[in-house]
Amino acid sequence: MKIKKRTILLMTVMFICMLSTVVLAADVSETADMNSIRLGVLTLLPPVVAIVLAFITKNVVISLFLGVLVGCFLLNLNGVNIFMALFYSFLDLVKYVLNSLANPWNAGIILQCLTIGGLIALITKMGGTKAVAKALAKRAKGPISAQVITWFLGLLVFFDDYANSLIVGPIMKPVTDSMKVSREKLSFIIDATAAPIAGLALISTWIGYELSLIKDGYLAIGQEVDAFGMFISTIPYRFYNIFILLFTLFTAIFLREFGPMLKAERRARTTGKVMSDTASPMLVENADEMEPKEGIKLSIWNAIIPIGTLIVGAFAGFYYNGYITIMAGGDVVAQSIVTSSPLSIRAIQSAFGNADASIVIFQAALLASMVAILMGIFKKIFKIGEAIDIWVGGMKSLIITGVILLLAWSLSSVIKELGTAKYLVSLLSDTIPQFLLPTIIFLLGSIISFATGTAYGTMGILMPLTIPLASSMSSDPKFVIMSIGAVLTGAIFGDHCSPISDTTILSSMGSGCDHLDHTKTQIWYAMFVAMFAVIFGYIPVGLNVPVYIVLPVDVIILGVLVYLIGKPVEVKESK
Repeated sequence: MKIKKRTILLMTVMFICMLSTVVLAADVSETADMNSIRLGVLTLLPPVVAIVLAFITKNVVISLFLGVLVGCFLLNLNGVNIFMALFYSFLDLVKYVLNSLANPWNAGIILQCLTIGGLIALITKMGGTKAVAKALAKRAKGPISAQVITWFLGLLVFFDDYANSLIVGPIMKPVTDSMKVSREKLSFIIDATAAPIAGLALISTWIGYELSLIKDGYLAIGQEVDAFGMFISTIPYRFYNIFILLFTLFTAIFLREFGPMLKAERRARTTGKVMSDTASPMLVENADEMEPKEGIKLSIWNAIIPIGTLIVGAFAGFYYNGYITIMAGGDVVAQSIVTSSPLSIRAIQSAFGNADASIVIFQAALLASMVAILMGIFKKIFKIGEAIDIWVGGMKSLIITGVILLLAWSLSSVIKELGTAKYLVSLLSDTIPQFLLPTIIFLLGSIISFATGTAYGTMGILMPLTIPLASSMSSDPKFVIMSIGAVLTGAIFGDHCSPISDTTILSSMGSGCDHLDHTKTQIWYAMFVAMFAVIFGYIPVGLNVPVYIVLPVDVIILGVLVYLIGKPVEVKESK
């Protein structure tokens, strides 16, 4: 009886709330300008909630979800009716997620990520990547060449950070072990060439998401830009990505280390113990699902042909898709360029700039997957049914990426509707020194990504705020570009070295290194490079020093610092 009364009472309260909500809804403003004025500092709540909860929960999915929910709540909070505001907030959250998925650009990005994941699984099961790696491993003659080959192979597997971590480690582990290179150094090289190179690559599981953030950020300030061209323009300003790759190479060539890594390397050289005495005995030596099928003949063509199809197909697709878009549009100048001299540099730039990268890379990945399946069937490595199972299985590791993407896009939409960027612009444009903005963005991105262990969530939080803010502080397009670069590379910092990052965990697993040993040895290096990127990278370019001067000078300075600060690994014992 009590339950029935409570049910009737609850339904009555909900009905009254619904009526009052209908009355109050007439005063709701849907424009970002009015929301920024009406809510003021509260417009900052969704990204703040997402950031703070990321620190507390260490879970970016929960953090982004609650950030979106808070934003929806603010949009529906038009009076004292809190209960119905919560109810409609949940409905709006679902709406934002569905709208994000329904967007053709976003759908293409998710599909390309999943398809490339399936392609990686097919190539790996065919033994293609292992064959390529073994061919390179034969050239290892000592610790220097073993590390440089590992570094080069990390660059070669540029298309996905997960694939990099799971492929390079198991293949190079026997080689580096035989040369007495510590597992800590092996896992560092793998990790330092996973997310950093994937974030820079023109074809990868990352670029679609990065392009979408850039495109949406410029739309927020009323500008329609070539997202692909802007992406390329940010590459010189990705200081952390560039410097961590060079730092890794310098330590390998000079055989000089510092901090905990020096101790690990000297242990391996002098005692032959590639793992520390405190390493967990439960180390996962191999990722079985990434191992080639037993009994197959390894061939480098099992990797070269599918990946070559992906690369050639993507670049051809960029041109064709862009050409079709130009000819269907109203840009007479661009039409004249692609028709009069279709293979000229300007024509190619125009075509690439007008291409839909999300669709093109998905199409190329799908074509490459079909080629890989046909190769596997023709060589009798697997049957059609098994090939499809492998392909679908390869997508599973990227499902969480799709969830993060949808929530990040939803948070971006909520922030845009709330007018958060407009409020930040009015609040901060006169209080932050202009030259320090890229530095602050990079440091904030590094902190958030380290706390959450993911680059995607960090980019999704910061990019919608950065572009409007940078645009308001300077009319120089290069200032906005360097600020975008600071977001993209700051997000890489945590994805590279955070102990809860997927790639950090996979790098430990793939190299057979204790996870804690890997984390505590590489964090010193990551922090050193991050500070180097600030002092010698973002501050100088923020002060208008041309990047074409900054980069070459920084490469020399970085090499000198590694040589001077680092201590020789191989030292003669005193008698």
